[in-house]
Amino acid sequence: MKNKILLSAALLTLTLSASAQKSATITLKADEGKQIIPKEIYGQFAEHLGTCIYGGLWVGEESPIPNTQGYRNDVLHALQELKVPVLRWPGGCFADEYHWMDGIGPKANRPKMVNNNWGGTIEDNSFGTHEFLNLCELLGCEPYISGNVGSGTVEELAKWVEYMTSEGDSPMANLRRKNGRDKAWKLKYLGVGNESWGCGGSMRPEYYSDLYRRYSTYCRNYDGNRLFKIASGASDYDYNWTKVLMERVGHRMEGLSLHYYTVSGWSGSKGSATDFSKEDYYWTMGKCREIEDVLKRHIAIMDQYDKQKRIALLLDEWGTWWDEEPGTIRGHLYQQNTLRDAFVASLSLDIFHKYTERLKMCNIAQIVNVLQSMILTKEDKMVLTPTYYVFKMYNVHQDATYLPLDLECSSVDVRGGRRVPLVSATASRDKEGKVHLSLSNVDVDNAQQVTVHLNGVKATKAIGEILTSAQLTDYNSFEQPDVVKPAPFRDAKVKNGILTIQLPAKSIVTLELQ
Repeated sequence: MKNKILLSAALLTLTLSASAQKSATITLKADEGKQIIPKEIYGQFAEHLGTCIYGGLWVGEESPIPNTQGYRNDVLHALQELKVPVLRWPGGCFADEYHWMDGIGPKANRPKMVNNNWGGTIEDNSFGTHEFLNLCELLGCEPYISGNVGSGTVEELAKWVEYMTSEGDSPMANLRRKNGRDKAWKLKYLGVGNESWGCGGSMRPEYYSDLYRRYSTYCRNYDGNRLFKIASGASDYDYNWTKVLMERVGHRMEGLSLHYYTVSGWSGSKGSATDFSKEDYYWTMGKCREIEDVLKRHIAIMDQYDKQKRIALLLDEWGTWWDEEPGTIRGHLYQQNTLRDAFVASLSLDIFHKYTERLKMCNIAQIVNVLQSMILTKEDKMVLTPTYYVFKMYNVHQDATYLPLDLECSSVDVRGGRRVPLVSATASRDKEGKVHLSLSNVDVDNAQQVTVHLNGVKATKAIGEILTSAQLTDYNSFEQPDVVKPAPFRDAKVKNGILTIQLPAKSIVTLELQ
């Protein structure tokens, strides 16, 4: 009986296709590279949620934690190393309850507010418009403002744009000067609402389309600043939302957003971030890779109405969503970050690179202390997550030319009818002509012998880094911050135009061909 139970259990687990081969073949088509991978594909997202802002990015000038103008130094330096290209703020669901005038002027005079979306936290509004836009200047990144459409007014959003971008002798520009900023900021990206189908107002697409047209009319371009206006787009598989907005808004928007989370369900348990099985891991790989089909379908709808591809698709929320860590505040969405999350990042970025003819920005959720974050903080301590290291290893692809490739490898079938290739890869050529290749071996148990045919690339050697660990469930804690971090990778050889790589099990590698 015991043997039958074990056999039944085995039948429910993963089954490798073909003959469980431990090899893969890649044909690089370097001569066919045309499309640029916009650096904005590596965008970040910071919401007033948990300790993302307060304690994560911002501690205030009087904090004993070392800071620059209130921004904690350790986080600031880590983000500068990451080369963050664009940062979205203040939400998220928070955006449609945020009234920007509460966050300007002397901090002692700013009213407190209840964060109704995320745990009922009381916030003092000490981090507002000036603090956010000044942070973007320190990071050298583009700001992306999400405007309040759900509970705000047209006048409120219009005045916010004027406050931030007008150089004239206007009421809002003069108010900005009174608050200490003479020169206007440059603001490119403006979101007109967020998740208007849900927390942003529970709207129908037809109603939101009309509302967008109204709000965006009054968001004007001041003094050489040109807004890139982004409509609140669909969640996951809501293709009708995209269809209606393309029909009813069309070229009145420069961009259309999309949200997609790798999550096991929206009710009940989403599963632990650190306690999961091999089967759970492979299921997660399948769910994250499903974004490719979702992108294809939304892009196909956009193509019907915009054949010149003038409207950009922006995946401005994506990443993993697990149960909150035990002992943390409910509603603050604090989760740990394991090697599994690193694979979600690498596999997703590999996919995003393929669709940048339409996909122009992605913003992982979120930058510090929330969901699939880059960084975790606790009082004066900071730790970098495995996802942080993937973004750092991959930043060589920012603004580089995407190089298409063909990939042959074995795959694994997982519950839900998904099939997951066991090797993923992407390649690019930067402005200096250097070719970079990133590879992920999804296979938990087996190394992969990867053969890469370097068509169109002259190289004699390859150098790079590897990210792996002993267990899929490994993560970096405040007590042990260096469990999962990159190391030099030397198992790549080039001979006669062929690159051979011995890719260890459950590993992510980025190589530079020289």
